[in-house]
Amino acid sequence: MKEVSFTEMKNGTREEYEFLTPLFQEHHRLNLADEVLAMLLKLRGPKLGYKVDRYEHSLQSATHALRDGADEELIVCALLHDIGDSIAPDNHSQLAAAVLKPYVSEKNHWIIRHHGLFQGYYYFHHLGQDQNARDQFKTHEHYQACVDFCEKYDQNCFDPEFDTLPLETFEPMVRRMFEKQPDEYV
Repeated sequence: MKEVSFTEMKNGTREEYEFLTPLFQEHHRLNLADEVLAMLLKLRGPKLGYKVDRYEHSLQSATHALRDGADEELIVCALLHDIGDSIAPDNHSQLAAAVLKPYVSEKNHWIIRHHGLFQGYYYFHHLGQDQNARDQFKTHEHYQACVDFCEKYDQNCFDPEFDTLPLETFEPMVRRMFEKQPDEYV
């Protein structure tokens, strides 16, 4: 079979879906790291008033995590935590978390999913919002890990003088992460 016969999914057969599934999975496995890295590269450009662009911010985040001795999974999470910024500015944390979910621990998924709200601790009060909005999760088992992530690998990553490591340092880590068999296909 070279391609399916249906034009509407509801008309597909078991054989056609058994044919399609490994093709999709193999394509996904071979290309996902490149797609994610392309999303990261889209953060290059305007600084939007900051001292560095969002790409540099992401590299600084990963550099801090690496130098702090974080494990490879957390380093990659630090690198990719803002990949949703360019297409989902109002829910970028959830977008990044959705991309990472099948490849990372539940803890790291939770940190990335909530980092946007937790990052608000540093500036919400300047905008008339609740600086302590993150405290709604105070009893959650990963609350402190998210606080620590934002303190060590996010809020402090806007320094144009920082000795930031290049993407080439982290690219093999990204590729290893996305080469793993994902926990689930959604």
